[in-house]
Amino acid sequence: MTLSQTPTYNIKVVLNKTGIAPDTLRAWERRYGLPNPQRTPGGHRLYSDYDIEIIKWLMARQEEGLSISRAVDLWNEQIASGSDPLAGIASSTSASPLTVPPPAPDSTLASLRADWIQACQDFDELAAEQILNQAFSLFPVEAVCMDLIQKGLSEIGELWYKNKLSVQQEHFASGLAMRRLDALLSAAPAPSRKETLLVGCTADEWHTFTPLLISLLLRRRGYKVIYLGANVPAARFTETVKDTKADLVLLVAQQLVSAATLQSAAHALASKGIPVAFGGRIFNLRPSLIEYIPGFFLGNEIGSALGEIEKILKTRSLPKAAKVPSQTHTAAYQSFVSKRTKIEAALKEILQPLNISPADIETGMHFLGDHIAAALQLGDMGHVSAEIDWLRMLLESHATHPEQLVQFFEAYAKAVDKSINGQGKPIFEWFKEQSQKLLA
Repeated sequence: MTLSQTPTYNIKVVLNKTGIAPDTLRAWERRYGLPNPQRTPGGHRLYSDYDIEIIKWLMARQEEGLSISRAVDLWNEQIASGSDPLAGIASSTSASPLTVPPPAPDSTLASLRADWIQACQDFDELAAEQILNQAFSLFPVEAVCMDLIQKGLSEIGELWYKNKLSVQQEHFASGLAMRRLDALLSAAPAPSRKETLLVGCTADEWHTFTPLLISLLLRRRGYKVIYLGANVPAARFTETVKDTKADLVLLVAQQLVSAATLQSAAHALASKGIPVAFGGRIFNLRPSLIEYIPGFFLGNEIGSALGEIEKILKTRSLPKAAKVPSQTHTAAYQSFVSKRTKIEAALKEILQPLNISPADIETGMHFLGDHIAAALQLGDMGHVSAEIDWLRMLLESHATHPEQLVQFFEAYAKAVDKSINGQGKPIFEWFKEQSQKLLA
């Protein structure tokens, strides 16, 4: 039998059943909207069994040491995540308040993170959600999001990278994390500051955990945040800034290809006098990329990024001018992009006698072609090396001999030289260097 939500009891009955002080109850209703009783035509409050259990639940959290504001946050977070804190309570007269399981002696964020990672590896959604609920009851939202969820996903990514867990396990954990952040963002308090911030990923960027987390943390600091999500073309950012009168655009890129689209979006916004701040994994791997982006770099960690954002909004200073790629790289970029189809056709002809499957050829051409174009646009073919180093280690973890990748590289270099001889020097030299490294 579930709790009745029919308004039945007057305030006197509620005070008797819960022991709460009338002034406290009115303050909770006024400040936090919990509980939210209905009113009679004469204006008198009427409470349901469910309302009474909400009061008991909040009082129980206070007895555990939480402030009322933190208890309300915990309630809203669980409701937003689709979990009813009162599930399983049969009636207001016989049931005791639902309590969070008492923490173990070693319930630090590190130990909870390890438990959460294990639950994700086991595909145990219930256990993973309960661990998050416990963490949020013990620690601030910001600490749980960064030290448990973000670091947990990072550790899971490393395990997948080392072939110690499957892509299914990684996707399972990411799905749980994203759903929790979505719920927290929906439950975040209304903006209390006047600034409006636009957050999103530019074209070809589909990893949205970081921008979503930034949006949540900024919302909790009182900012009005408009979150646009993944794969947003540059023109859409410009349109949205115009429509919303945003004060700052925050762009995130995790990969080299999306760093190039971020650069294009930043140039488009800067040409209209719209300030841009940016960050992401690729800028940590390749710090020299930062010089080619017209905007404010937010640093290597989300915690420091929040301070940088507030500084930018406060000082209203102008970012330094972006560095321009060399003429050699610009010429190579233009030639490569215009003749990419011809290059890839030549590559297929060269690779026909080799023992490489057609599917692997198509995948390799798409991957390398996109990264070569991005690296040339950003002024340094060396930017591709970080991605190739990752690919080489992944192949080794799967017991794949690097000779197959060397054959592919040598064939690609020949196709480039054949198609854009004289202007493809940065590409040709890079392939030669990478082949030598793979065979070393």
